[in-house]
Amino acid sequence: MRMILAVVALCSAIASTARAAEPSPELIAYGKALVEAGDCAGCHTADPAKPFAGGKRIDTPFGAIYAPNLTPDRDTGIGAWTDADFTRAVRTGVAPDGSNYYPAFPYPYFTKVTKDDTLAIRAYLGTLAPVASRNKPPELRWPFGYRGLMRVWNAMYFKPTLFEPDQSQSATWNRGGYLVTGLGHCGACHTPKNYFGADKTAQALSGNEVGGWYAPRLDGAARTGLKSWSVEDITEYLQSGRNAKSHAGGLMAEVVVGSTSKMSDADVRAIAEYLKSLPPSRRESIVTPPDDAEMKAGQAVYAKLCIACHEADGSGAPRIYPPLPGNALLQSVNPSSSLRIILDGAHTVTTPRAPNTGEMPGYAKQLSDEEIAAVTNYIRNSWGNAAPLVTAAQVAKARKAP
Repeated sequence: MRMILAVVALCSAIASTARAAEPSPELIAYGKALVEAGDCAGCHTADPAKPFAGGKRIDTPFGAIYAPNLTPDRDTGIGAWTDADFTRAVRTGVAPDGSNYYPAFPYPYFTKVTKDDTLAIRAYLGTLAPVASRNKPPELRWPFGYRGLMRVWNAMYFKPTLFEPDQSQSATWNRGGYLVTGLGHCGACHTPKNYFGADKTAQALSGNEVGGWYAPRLDGAARTGLKSWSVEDITEYLQSGRNAKSHAGGLMAEVVVGSTSKMSDADVRAIAEYLKSLPPSRRESIVTPPDDAEMKAGQAVYAKLCIACHEADGSGAPRIYPPLPGNALLQSVNPSSSLRIILDGAHTVTTPRAPNTGEMPGYAKQLSDEEIAAVTNYIRNSWGNAAPLVTAAQVAKARKAP
């Protein structure tokens, strides 16, 4: 009888310990918020019916990488991982088997995330439905497929370090800095890269081409950055996908829908305050305006196709049709985003805060390369705007982009 009672007591203690080890609802909810802040689903979901099951193709300058399965499936996901495995993967880019991840998985940013936050993320991921989905091998050009090269890359460009709060700044500013430079990994798109795909840290958040679009400057540049935006402008943009100055499109529209529109008001405000404080990290380019013939050709196209929505003075209808004067993205040194919109058209992103839709048709079939170049130059250099000349050759290249 004593033996039976001892076994029962031991089983009860084990069960109690297991229950104690289960994450609390509050921790899971916090982990979910962190997952949304990091937009993890944006890369790790190929099939909306199987969230976080991986398989989504991510194109890089070196070839394609497929995002892995983050569900708690023990064979193909992370269900068999320990907390230490997960923390090491997120913060140092090293898999449980000791192999290195490629920085398409943004561990150079996630290294700034605290251990507690990392484990909160794991707690939430552990509540997902397990999905059996084997990870696909990367399709990288030689010699980038050799993962051993990542040890050299890490030695040159990666320094594991937590976010260090600036004691001279407010708690809100520091929260914004933690999110922007860490979990939000904004620099993964908005910071220029060197030949090996590493950040040009001296030019942080000063704009970068990615996926056929141009991720614009997030620093305080006067014409092409956020100097003319207020904290409220940035907050509204991140929460709704639009404001009185611009609309989100392309990859940023996906980020707004999947991430920033779901974040807490306090966290979005913190990001806005941090971004608004950033000085320009590099000078804006000196612009030579197009000649009169080019401007007249562009004005003719604009009068025929654009004026009905954007008005003769470019003022548009803010939050429905974005205004063109002073538009920072429009004036970016790289015209990729403007060309994509003119060629393919645009759909106004809808969010709970801004559910009304708007649409712009694409003109790839209606206009020649020369006409698109002309109207692009016109809107980039009218109403006080100033931006480098776009050529017909650039338009032809943009047409061929996938």
